[in-house]
Amino acid sequence: MAKSQTTFSKKEKEKKRLQKRREKEEKRAQRKLDNNKGKSLDDMIAYVDEFGNIVDTPQDPEEREEINPEDISVSGYQAPETKVSNIRKGTMTYYNEDKGYGFIHDQKSQQRVFAHVNNFTEQFKEGDFLYYEIQTSPKGDSAINVRRTEEMPEE
Repeated sequence: MAKSQTTFSKKEKEKKRLQKRREKEEKRAQRKLDNNKGKSLDDMIAYVDEFGNIVDTPQDPEEREEINPEDISVSGYQAPETKVSNIRKGTMTYYNEDKGYGFIHDQKSQQRVFAHVNNFTEQFKEGDFLYYEIQTSPKGDSAINVRRTEEMPEE
């Protein structure tokens, strides 16, 4: 007579597999019981108390304090305001017609100011004498309202 083909380790593996299956079925049944579907909106609402803690009961209306929204300050990045200064004078030192931008050499401060074709009132070329205004943005100064003059403007 032949011996049984099942060994001790095979029996143990089978027991573990059946145990895992039972545990899985129990978890599935528990999830069905704990299902949140079908709850009312009132059961799902959470409130925040005066200390910032999440609670499940609303605050007493007599204890509420009215807050003016203008008194709330929000910290973080605030973009600097764009400023427009007086009319400046300068010369177009570089202009790339294909890309639509150039640089103006400011007559007074001797600085180079970026100028884009969207801020031009007409077409320009290198060497033109210009009147323009400076606009300060987060990226730096740029020329706006750029217009041509016939000769080098006097200071």
